[in-house]
Amino acid sequence: MHGTYRIVVGVDGSDGGRRALRWALRDAARRSGTVQAVIAWTGDGGDKADAYERAVEVLAREVSEAIREFEPPPQVAWEAVEGRAPRVLTHADRDADLLVLGSHGNGRAHHAALGSVSEESIRYAACPIVVIPVPHPERELLPEEPALRSPTV
Repeated sequence: MHGTYRIVVGVDGSDGGRRALRWALRDAARRSGTVQAVIAWTGDGGDKADAYERAVEVLAREVSEAIREFEPPPQVAWEAVEGRAPRVLTHADRDADLLVLGSHGNGRAHHAALGSVSEESIRYAACPIVVIPVPHPERELLPEEPALRSPTV
């Protein structure tokens, strides 16, 4: 996959990860590029072999479902790498043209407690990053009326 437009995309089985993978595949197809799908896994508190197998299962499922939308699909490589997601992804993007991540759409309380893969990846990335948002239900419920009205005369 060397010598061509290369996109690294983080996959984790979430809606945000699926959206990021599909976006990366569309962009690679448009540019005649390649995609490297990466899932990070840790064996903390459990069997490392089981954690690795679960990660590979998620990654294989997500990639096989996403490429069904393309005829022909762009070239895709994938790997499951042990470690924290931000470090794994920013290591994988060393010679990439683009890193694509999905947002989980979590609020500030969740962010303060757990941090953000996207935010930490931005600090260490070797290439540009695209973060694909997930829809927020409250945005869909906004009123259709304008916020300001002209006074009636």
